Amino acid sequence: MGRFSRRTLGVAAAGVLSGALLTGAGAGPARGEGAGRGSGRRPEMRGMWVATVANVDWPSKAGLTAREQQEQLLALLDTVVERRLNTVVLQVRPTADALWPSPFEPWSQYLTGTQGKDPGWDPLGFAVREAHRRGLELHAWFNPYRVANHADPRRLVADHPARRHPEWVVPYGGKLYYDPGLPQVRRFVQEAMFHAVERYDIDAMHFDDYFYPYPVSGQVFDDDATYERYGGDFADRGDWRRHNIDLLVRETSRRLKRTKPRVRLGVSPFAVWRNKDTDPAGSDTRAGVQTYDDLYADTRTWVRERWIDHVVPQVYWNIGFDAADYARLVPWWAGVVRGTGVDLYIGEALYKVADPAQGPAWHDPTELSRHLTLCREHPEVRGNVYFSARHVAADPIGAMSRVVRDHYGTRVRPPR
Repeated sequence: MGRFSRRTLGVAAAGVLSGALLTGAGAGPARGEGAGRGSGRRPEMRGMWVATVANVDWPSKAGLTAREQQEQLLALLDTVVERRLNTVVLQVRPTADALWPSPFEPWSQYLTGTQGKDPGWDPLGFAVREAHRRGLELHAWFNPYRVANHADPRRLVADHPARRHPEWVVPYGGKLYYDPGLPQVRRFVQEAMFHAVERYDIDAMHFDDYFYPYPVSGQVFDDDATYERYGGDFADRGDWRRHNIDLLVRETSRRLKRTKPRVRLGVSPFAVWRNKDTDPAGSDTRAGVQTYDDLYADTRTWVRERWIDHVVPQVYWNIGFDAADYARLVPWWAGVVRGTGVDLYIGEALYKVADPAQGPAWHDPTELSRHLTLCREHPEVRGNVYFSARHVAADPIGAMSRVVRDHYGTRVRPPR
C-alpha cells in the first residue's frame, strides 16, 4: 500500500473507473481497561494503517537511528490516542522481508536502507508493547506474495529466499512476485508470517489487497509451467488461481484458530468484488478492476465461509462517484456480511483529501464525516480504518479533526 500500492492503486483505480501529540508513554487507559466504559457507545473499529513500504508512513526515511525510529513510532501511536482511535495496522512484511528478527526472511531495507542489515532493535516487539500500553490493538499487516518493487533479483540480499529459489519468482509489471500456484511457496509464506504471529502478542493478522498482482496492460503473469504441473483439475486458469488464493486464506485461518485462537484474521480487499453487469450478485459499480476476475481473490466467499474474522474493503471513492459510489458499496458489503458473524469495517481514503489530483468532493472537509454518518445507517458496519498514518497526523483541511468532532466523542474499545 502507500506509494507503491494503496496510493498508487487509489489513483490508478479512480482513473480506471472514471476516467499536539499527547505527552507521556502511558497516555490513555492500559490494555484491558475500559476505554469508553459508561459512554453508552458500542465497541467499534477506529483504525489507522501504518505503511512501511517505501517509507510511506514510517520510518520517515531509511537509515535513521534506532532512537529516531522509536520516537517517530511513539509519536504515531500518540496521534492514534489523540484522535480517539483504537487500532494500529502496522505493515511488518512489506516485500518478502521483516520488521522483526526473522529466521525466514531478511530485515527490511526500509529500516536501515540496506536489506538484511540488523537495525539494532525489534520494531514489531516494540510496537506491540507500546500500543498495548496505550490501550490500543496492534494488527500485524503482511503482504503475502510481493517480493520486490523492482524486477532485478540481483538487488536482493544474497541469501534471500527468492534468490535461493528463483523458480518461485515471477517478474511482472516491473516487480517481482512469488508464484501463488506453487504449494512450496504457500507453505513458505505461511511459515514466515506465523513466526511473527506465534512470537508476539499481536491482536490480528492482516492481509492487504495484493494476491495475484493488479493487471498491467500488455503483460502476462507467466505461470504456465505451474498451471501445467498443478492445475490439472481445473479447465479454467482463473478458477485454479482463485483456488490457490482460497487455500492460502483457508489454511491461514485454520492454523490461526488451532495455534492462537485469540488472534483474528482480517483482509482489506479492493472494494469491488464483481460488477453487477458481470455477476448479478455483484455491486452496482462499473469498475475496471474486479477482485474476483483480476486479482483472483474471491473475497465474498471468504466472508460467507467465515474463513476470515473481519473484512476491511477499501471503499476509496466519494459519495456520488458515478462508477463506484461509496453510498452503493457500503450497503453492498453490509449485505455480504449480514448473518455471517464476520465484522465489517470500511477502509477510508484519507490520503485523497486535499489532493490536487482529486475531484471537488475530496476538497470538502466534511466528506469523510459524511461517510461515517452513512455507515451508521448500516448496523453491519462496525467501524472505519484510515489510510494512512501520516495523513491522520497531518489532518489535511481539518477532515480528520471533523471526523473526531462529529463521531468520536469518547474513546471506545475495538470489536472483539
